[in-house]
Amino acid sequence: MGVNKIAIGCDHAGFPYRLPIIAYLQEQGIEVVDHGAFSADSVDYPDFAHRVAEDVAAGKVDLGIVLCGSGNGVAMTVNKHQDIRGALCWIPEIATLARQHNDANVLALPVRFIEESVALAIVSAFLEASFEGGRHQTRVNKIGCS
Repeated sequence: MGVNKIAIGCDHAGFPYRLPIIAYLQEQGIEVVDHGAFSADSVDYPDFAHRVAEDVAAGKVDLGIVLCGSGNGVAMTVNKHQDIRGALCWIPEIATLARQHNDANVLALPVRFIEESVALAIVSAFLEASFEGGRHQTRVNKIGCS
């Protein structure tokens, strides 16, 4: 899958990695829809995660990236949306498997628990992997609750 456009959103805890990730994505020739947060001032993570999930679900972007302190809040938020499969990843291998086996379309990062270099490696792994289909498709089909 060619990734051309990604939405990103974070809260104040995710803010420190937002710009480095955006820069990395742009270096890869990927257009970024930046939903903020735009400062380290305290904000509510669902406000930003919902915007990313809405863009992905509507097909406005190919994938999404959400960031917060633990990654859990943003992951829980995006996974409330139908057709979103958000994966909380803390090492590149988890990101690869999330794409290959679960067809994850939103990456959630736990900024307070990983170094920036690891975050960038996770983003890279997420982008490089693609869904394998096959036996995994049956399982992915069972995820949704429509």
